[in-house]
Amino acid sequence: MQRLSVLVLTIFIPTMAVSQTKIESKAYNWSDLKEYKDENRMRRQFVDGSTTLLDNLEIHTSRVEGGEAPHPSHTHKDQEELVIIKEGTLTATIGKDSRTLGPGSVVYVMPGDEHGFRNAGTSACTYYIIKLKPKTPRKSDKPGESFMVDWNDLKFVPHDKGGRRNVVDKPTTLFDRFEMHITTLNVGLASHDPHTHMPEEIILIKSGNVEMIVGDGKYKSSEGGLVVLDSKIPHNLTNTGKEPTTYFAFQWN
Repeated sequence: MQRLSVLVLTIFIPTMAVSQTKIESKAYNWSDLKEYKDENRMRRQFVDGSTTLLDNLEIHTSRVEGGEAPHPSHTHKDQEELVIIKEGTLTATIGKDSRTLGPGSVVYVMPGDEHGFRNAGTSACTYYIIKLKPKTPRKSDKPGESFMVDWNDLKFVPHDKGGRRNVVDKPTTLFDRFEMHITTLNVGLASHDPHTHMPEEIILIKSGNVEMIVGDGKYKSSEGGLVVLDSKIPHNLTNTGKEPTTYFAFQWN
């Protein structure tokens, strides 16, 4: 009796890493985004992908009705979360600390800190959620601290082009530096000449109409829109409206 030898071939298919889509540096405008139902909220999705310095940058808005929470409190392991309130009143809780905040207020949550949000009012509340995960996290034995900043506590410092509110400028758990300020720019003026810098930056329009130079392109934006600026890309902003414009500018490296 012959023995039948069977040759078994094992086909090896290498596992390919799933690469994130590179986010384009440009304006992403409020009116271009569709709102859709997501859990216990209405959501607008701006971007979700990578940049030169970030493994992932994800930005969306949540609109929550009075008294409602978008989801249970939770933590993030390897990303930081920035929340900016667009309209309405939001109660933010980080650990055992809770604050009720209005439009223009800011919440920043470090990895590992439990946090949650609830609409504290009777009308709808809309807020931005920006999640940042760096490709190369900061190396330090001292983690950053989560914080909340009420718009009413920010001091307005006037200057020849308008004025400025400083929010924060310090290291965080994952970044060597996170800096945020809020600029008010008078009609017809430019923020500065086109320039570049190593940190990546986001401009979020609180009010007014602007035109942004981004690289070789020009983009118009208005209230609710934002502009993503990758590292070292030339940019500047001009107020093209009939009233002062106010915008958040924040960057990381």
